[in-house]
Order: sequence, then structure tokens, then C-alpha cells
Amino acid sequence: MSSAVLNSPIASAPKRSFREQMHLAREDAIVSAVNRLLAEKGFEAMTVDEVAAEVGIAKASLYKHFPSKEDLAAAAMVRVMDRARAFLDSLDTTLPAADLLQAVARWTMEVQLAGEMPSLPSENSSLRAALTTNKPYVDGLMDVSERLGRWIERAQADGSINPKLPPIAVLYTLYARACDPVLGFLKGSGLYTSEQIIEMVLGSCFDGLRTR
Repeated sequence: MSSAVLNSPIASAPKRSFREQMHLAREDAIVSAVNRLLAEKGFEAMTVDEVAAEVGIAKASLYKHFPSKEDLAAAAMVRVMDRARAFLDSLDTTLPAADLLQAVARWTMEVQLAGEMPSLPSENSSLRAALTTNKPYVDGLMDVSERLGRWIERAQADGSINPKLPPIAVLYTLYARACDPVLGFLKGSGLYTSEQIIEMVLGSCFDGLRTR
């Protein structure tokens, strides 16, 4: 075998032990359960006992992975932020900026309607305080905000979004689609499909932002 093969990253990368693989698989199951419970109930109503029961492990075992309820929820928020960044990476950035922003809004609503979007913590929540010191979450949020901010500025420059609106207001309007209660109300009515709901909310959002 040549030295090039021996020194390649693939050859030299250590394989995870079975125990490490099981540890990671359990953490993944825990975060998935937390994500579902946060989407369904919110941080305040979710309990660690519920998470442990859903995963099928003892609460003491759960704490070996995540030492607090805040850590559990933060891990789920980081996962969603990672999913958002991956979605942004998949977009064709040569498209018109307004189309990119609509694609992002559509994706957030699809995730929420699928029951996979954690509810955002309230202003006085201990989770919100924990997230402000969680570097992976803060870094992800800054990255997403900066990318959306550039598209908002492009859309305002070409007149597809009202240039009189402060960009930060447009950004928060887009973020609000991730926790828009209208989606749940319309879905609960049983009168519309998820696609119809998304089209209605997209229309009311972006038609209101367009230059008259």
C-alpha cells in the first residue's frame, strides 16, 4: 500500500466504536423527541420526563447526554438552525431575491406544518437566555440572518419589496412565518391542504410587502 493511501484522511480517520455509535444514535433520538415535543407543546410545557419516556430511557440516562432541560431544547434549536442553513445552501442564489425569500418562507411553513418546527421561547424563558450563550446556535442565527439580509436588500433595490420598510422589519416578518399561529388554525379547520395554506399565507405576506 502506498504512503499516499496511508496518509489520506479516509485511511487515517479513526473509526467510531460501537459504543460511540450507540451514544450518538441515542443523542439523535433524544433530540428528535425534543424537537417533536417543542413543536407540539412548547418549551414551558415540555418536561424531561416526557422526553425520557418517548425515547424509552431513564431520566438519569438522559441527563448523561444533556444536563438540563435548557440543554435539551437548545440542541433541538441548533438542529433546526443547521437544517435552515443546509436549505439556504441548496438554493440557486442567481434567482431573483424575492423568489429566494419566498422559498425560505415556504420552507419554514412546510417544516412547521409537518410538526418539526420547535416553538420559539418566550422573552422571559430560561431557554432564550441559554440560547444567547450557545455558540453553535448564535453562529447559525447570524449566518442565516446575514444571508437573508443581503437578499432583502437586493429585493428592495429592484423594487420587488417595498424599499421604505426597514430591512430588519422584513427579516422579522420572515422569521415570524416559522411560528405563525395562522398555519395551525387553518390546518385545524380541516378545510385546506397544507399546500393551500402555504399559498394563502405566502400571498398575504408578500403581497403586503410588494411596492404598490
